Amino acid sequence: MRTILRLVILVCGAALMSVPDGAAAQNRETPYWASVSAGQARMRTGPGRNFPISWLYQRADLPVRVVEVYENWRKIEDPDGTQGWMLVNLLSADRTAMIVGDIRPMREAPQVGARIRYQAEPGVVGRIRSCRRGWCEIDVRGRSGFVRIAHLFGVEENERVD
Repeated sequence: MRTILRLVILVCGAALMSVPDGAAAQNRETPYWASVSAGQARMRTGPGRNFPISWLYQRADLPVRVVEVYENWRKIEDPDGTQGWMLVNLLSADRTAMIVGDIRPMREAPQVGARIRYQAEPGVVGRIRSCRRGWCEIDVRGRSGFVRIAHLFGVEENERVD
């Protein structure tokens, strides 16, 4: 009997560990930030596969804002303001940000006068390492630097990310 109980506990534990990280991390109060985890992800007009596809995203790591939750579906808003529904397993809790507006400097330190490491064009997406006091350190394919939060989509103005 104990062997069967141990086996059941082991199987349940393994099942819980196999839940996609994005799905487990996406059960939060809205709104919150997420990113597209798949190389191809379909946005739909409603929360179900029977709803028409309104957009096909072909850009993993694109930051999106989750504004509503319905079962395994998340209503998202993309950087252009387009809203629609996406399966939760196509999203990740990994924080990313996209450069908006004009070409923006990626600085060596979180200061206006700090040396510029790189220039990032609008639409460039990077992974957020940290954010505080109006600046985020982002990594764009191994190149990192600090960018003012006001020049990013994917993070709130006064948000702190560690």
